[in-house]
Amino acid sequence: MLLIESLYEGPKAATETLELDFGYRTKSRLRAQLGSGEEVGLFLPRGTILRGGQKLHARDGRIVEVVAAPESLLEVRCADAFELARAAYHLGNRHVAVQLGEGWLRIQTDHVLEGMLTGLGAEVLPVTAPFEPEAGAYAHGHQHPGDGSGARIHMMGGQ
Repeated sequence: MLLIESLYEGPKAATETLELDFGYRTKSRLRAQLGSGEEVGLFLPRGTILRGGQKLHARDGRIVEVVAAPESLLEVRCADAFELARAAYHLGNRHVAVQLGEGWLRIQTDHVLEGMLTGLGAEVLPVTAPFEPEAGAYAHGHQHPGDGSGARIHMMGGQ
């Protein structure tokens, strides 16, 4: 099994792909398959959240590109910017991972949150798309090593 233990930020082009949904991109220990079908073991630093387009360095020297897999999501739209901000506030208050777009929010499918959002007057539509939520306020910079203040995205449903 091919081992992947580090991120790669150099100029080399990827020769393999690793397609994962967001739930799997938040796991630092994982067994998966490359696009070619080859089995890989992912052993990244704890707390690593992979993003679509990011590159990984395999132990044998190959560069692997992460692909954000399409998944079942809910797209939230509102009548105006105030109502959309209100919906975003209520989702943030529940520590839900949210992807922001021009005039919409996307969250992972959750019938309880869907009910809350429709109760707030939002239009909620099922979509299938890659999920790339905001990284959070402390994603870059404001961390104190070892104190637990590092970047986190809280997942609903025990993921």
